[in-house]
Amino acid sequence: MSHTLAPRTKAGPSATNRSNGVVAVLALAGIVVSLMQTLIIPIVPELPRYLDASASNAAWAITATLLAAAVATPVVGRLGDMFGKRRLLLVSIVLLVSGSVVCALSDSLVPVIVGRTLQGLSAAVVPLGISMMRDVLPAERLAGSTALMSASLGVGGALGLPAAAFIADDYDWHTLFWISAVLGAAALALVVLVVPESEERTGGSFDLLGSLGLSTALVSLLLAVSKGGDWGWTSATTLGLLAGAVVVFLAWGWYELRTDQPLVDLRTTARRQVLFTNLASVALGFSMFAMSLVLPQVLQLPEQTGYGLGRSMLAVGLILAPQGLVMMAVSAVSAGITRAKGPKVTLMIGAVVVAAGYGLSLVLMSEVWHIVLVACVIGGGVGFAYGAMPALIMSAVSASETAAANSLNTLMRSMGTSFASALAGVILAQLTTDFGGYPLPSENGFKSVMALGAGAAVLAFLLASFLPRRPAGAERAEASGAQA
Repeated sequence: MSHTLAPRTKAGPSATNRSNGVVAVLALAGIVVSLMQTLIIPIVPELPRYLDASASNAAWAITATLLAAAVATPVVGRLGDMFGKRRLLLVSIVLLVSGSVVCALSDSLVPVIVGRTLQGLSAAVVPLGISMMRDVLPAERLAGSTALMSASLGVGGALGLPAAAFIADDYDWHTLFWISAVLGAAALALVVLVVPESEERTGGSFDLLGSLGLSTALVSLLLAVSKGGDWGWTSATTLGLLAGAVVVFLAWGWYELRTDQPLVDLRTTARRQVLFTNLASVALGFSMFAMSLVLPQVLQLPEQTGYGLGRSMLAVGLILAPQGLVMMAVSAVSAGITRAKGPKVTLMIGAVVVAAGYGLSLVLMSEVWHIVLVACVIGGGVGFAYGAMPALIMSAVSASETAAANSLNTLMRSMGTSFASALAGVILAQLTTDFGGYPLPSENGFKSVMALGAGAAVLAFLLASFLPRRPAGAERAEASGAQA
């Protein structure tokens, strides 16, 4: 592996300071991207009024971001390996800023959907940042830095919710997107000034047909999963999209195995370490998002329901904010365990902690402090697990494939969150209680979703147990040697 900073790391404190600067800037970029996804949450109920659109049409402001992120993540990762990760990182941040400005200047649905699509195309910032760390940081800094970068997603989301709620309450909704644009511009400038380009390149030609096939399959699958509740799970549209996704995925896989320079190297993806890490990522993505769907609703529902806590959106954000800080705090512990015992152990510990947090929620969800405790325990477990995943992926692929492999892993997490959203929506729609003539999700519905979150974490633990046992320190050796 080529270390842009490594030769200077041993020369003195200036190289160490520069390494610290690179880590800080890349983590900031990850936080800004996660903020973009969170900022819109407080205004979702008001979007139909703001945009003069129906609720189902306004929901496309959320769906468009999901679909764009799914398409962009593997494609941009591959382009980063080919043409330079820093270059594609800058392009991704420019798309984030552009989309934020478009939304900030819009008062109707179509421009907002366009802006949100541009924002979604920036989703590859985190896997690109993790991959750059492998290329430009000394090996001894890698585990802690990548764990911190992974945690940036949770930190941005946790801090963004209360900030967005406060702004939405006291200022025009366009302010949210102006803030996103300003933060994105600041991250862009810092990347230009601080982060060097890595020298790793795969070269070759871009697999356009493979990218179109994967994008078509992902859009069909995620569109069916995200809109199935509105269209009906047995409707012709939903079933047709699901069937189409299966057919296109199979055809895409056949093609990728036969092309010389595939978008996704399926043979590498089928390696035990990569395969089971990605499968565990799906399960943990599901588990993490189950909490995000339940806890805010429990906090906001009226106290008269007997299980709601009657808090405002701003209060919800403040109550849930500590989980993001816990994720960041445990990243250093996660890195230490990874260095001492290997990332497999770290991932399994994270899955156990997440399952324990969900177990707590089944008996502790009637007070605000209960929610804080549950969120922090689950957040801590996610921090452990997400910090281990990049180490597992990067120790199994060559340096020239890092961005593509990390991007695919990020996509697997996103797939898990999409499945969680769909399944939780079905459960909460079926298990309801009448409140003043309006159906609300019942307490049993919430507990059922949390139990599913616990089950997904247990599944992640079992999947992680199939990962190969690696001697302590092997990840650092492979990070330097980059075996194929």
